Amino acid sequence: MKKNILALASLCLVGLSATAQEVKYEEYDLDNGMHVILHQDNSAPVVTTSVMYHVGAKDENPERTGFAHFFEHLLFEGTENIPRGEWFTIVTSNGGSNNANTTDDRTYYYEVFPSNSVELGLWMESERLMHPIINQVGVDTQNEVVKEEKRLRVDNAPYGKFFENVKKHMFKKHPYRWTTIGEMEHLDAATLEEFQAFNKKFYVPNNAVLVVAGDIDVPAVKKMIQDYFGPIPRGEEITRNFPKEDPITEQINAKAYDANIQIPAVVAAYRTPSMKERDAYALDMLSNYLSDGKSSKLYKKLVDEKKMALQVGAFNNSQEDYGTYILFGLPLGDVTLNDLMNEIDEEIVKVQNELISERDYQKLQNKFENQFVNSNASVEGIANSLARYYMLYGDTALINKEIEIYRSITREEIQEVAKKYLNTNQRLVLEYLPEEKDQ
Repeated sequence: MKKNILALASLCLVGLSATAQEVKYEEYDLDNGMHVILHQDNSAPVVTTSVMYHVGAKDENPERTGFAHFFEHLLFEGTENIPRGEWFTIVTSNGGSNNANTTDDRTYYYEVFPSNSVELGLWMESERLMHPIINQVGVDTQNEVVKEEKRLRVDNAPYGKFFENVKKHMFKKHPYRWTTIGEMEHLDAATLEEFQAFNKKFYVPNNAVLVVAGDIDVPAVKKMIQDYFGPIPRGEEITRNFPKEDPITEQINAKAYDANIQIPAVVAAYRTPSMKERDAYALDMLSNYLSDGKSSKLYKKLVDEKKMALQVGAFNNSQEDYGTYILFGLPLGDVTLNDLMNEIDEEIVKVQNELISERDYQKLQNKFENQFVNSNASVEGIANSLARYYMLYGDTALINKEIEIYRSITREEIQEVAKKYLNTNQRLVLEYLPEEKDQ
């Protein structure tokens, strides 16, 4: 789930000097189309078994939103060989932990076990794929779980509907226009047969990548994978042909209301390219320059010096098909949303007209170097990265070479993406207000 606006604003990287170790891995395909990636690290007796499915909120029927996230819950219900409600008991009783998460682009399941339980992890994930039990009892149970999650994280959370309101204005054709958690009335209206059909279409080996990372014996694990996953039938091929968005050519002005907030916010959102494009990397660096930490340009100017904002920030929400670059601010005292937006715009114009300093550029490089090292600091993180780079970027090797892309981004490129994407006629300006009014 998306974090709320305040949490997003506080994200920062620690600028420490570090050196990345090369992640070694082996990858291959099973006959049924499942991609397999193995990473051996015998430094600690721990193993991560994970499966990422290429199915997210964008793959849903517009009248049945929330299915992908719903399955994140539903597929823990049980299988033909794992009794209902026993999944977590089996994992914890064997010294393990597990979790899952869903985005607009993919769904990810994983277990972390002592390495002597690697076979257990593989068996459980193969069970989830081959023998899930999708019945009305499970659907009804998880329906209530998801509704409670939505109440907690969206409906009753301050700024919880922030992304929902941005997305619906930024995307008119592409399925990024709805939220990952979806609409509860869609889940209520869905039939059991619709849930079963969704599972049959997307939860197939040729739409998945299996990653095993940690303290493993590679030949033994290969045999286990063949034994447990090899017999699973290949599914029908999935074709995606999502509609393209028309360019935004004039500023979109909108308002949204949230009964859970007392301080309004102003948001400027710009549509940007896929996470796979070089420009997305430059936009990542720009967002860090503007708002990562108390020494960043927006924070220092508007929070520290001018004391116009309680919080201010920028972040680049890159996704598989498009990205959304977001600037936001929460005003302090009597400062108006319009005045705050004008001040933020001034900083954008500066970046468009002037190169960032060499010193700031080097700080950015240090931050991204450290982030890169930290992402591969555990076998759990490595497993996630291997799956993500293969599935969403189509290049597993990015686990070792992505940092080279950031290193190669120049100050001129950072300036160019600001000039290319962050223009007033290419954006949404959303006033996010603390009380409901007649509209």
